[in-house]
Amino acid sequence: MASIGSETIILFGEVLADIFDDRKVFGGAPFNVARHLQAFGLHPLLISRIGNDELGCELLAQIKDIGMDDCGIQLDDLHPTGQVIVHMEERGHRFEILPEQAYDYIQADISHRIISALCPKLIYFGTLAQRNAVSAHALVSLLHSNKAPRLLDINLRKPWYDTRILKHSLMHANLVKINQEELDVLAVLFRLPGINEVQKAAALIKHFGLDSMLVTCGEEGAWQLDIENKVINVAGVVSSQPLVDTVGAGDGFASVYLLGHLRRWPVSLTLSRANTFAAALCEIRGAIPDSPDFYKPFIADWKI
Repeated sequence: MASIGSETIILFGEVLADIFDDRKVFGGAPFNVARHLQAFGLHPLLISRIGNDELGCELLAQIKDIGMDDCGIQLDDLHPTGQVIVHMEERGHRFEILPEQAYDYIQADISHRIISALCPKLIYFGTLAQRNAVSAHALVSLLHSNKAPRLLDINLRKPWYDTRILKHSLMHANLVKINQEELDVLAVLFRLPGINEVQKAAALIKHFGLDSMLVTCGEEGAWQLDIENKVINVAGVVSSQPLVDTVGAGDGFASVYLLGHLRRWPVSLTLSRANTFAAALCEIRGAIPDSPDFYKPFIADWKI
């Protein structure tokens, strides 16, 4: 295990490969966020499960190559390493998230042994890895055994979510990251009052006892609402470079938000820096830069 520092962040959930016709790209929101946090010098501990197969071996080798702690990665002899089949269609990509993958079977007893000696500063989790009762139980066990603040990163992927999963997740979260479209979906599902986005977010905070809610708006920026109904808004970043793709931009935003939360940056500064980093990711292909040099200007500018 890597040395345990004061800035350990536990990330629970899926690690998988996006399978294109001509290539495969490893990802999953928890994995992407963990990779960014590793590059920023923190200690991300990813709790996930991969198949004991060729794809899993490649993934584990990649994790080790970048120096990330791999002690939270479980091996599964029965289920394959997670895959998402990417179909090229006239209107763009269609993502087929396969069922019965290794990350659906994260074992609670194994993860509990790993984290029992840790004092994480934050816990990050999403909704996809809760689609199966086994991994859902492992997450509950993790959350019950640790009192660190929890960031819920909502990523709604049909048909892999329902009201039960969302309700359970929100009940165990302190901070919630969501985009505008997903906020509208939750407002309908939970019959929240409000005629605008801020009122809907306020209703969600009150209903589930949240500390704050972070709403991303793509190129229009982001805003955060706290329990006292204080809104902090930052505008989007206007880039001089052409947009290549937006894959993983939200994960990049989440990683800098976590970094700012740990370093106690002012919220407005955290949102501004998260926006800048996410916009820079949109100027490259894929969710993760090919070279660690990508991070150097941010590390120097932010003095981290």
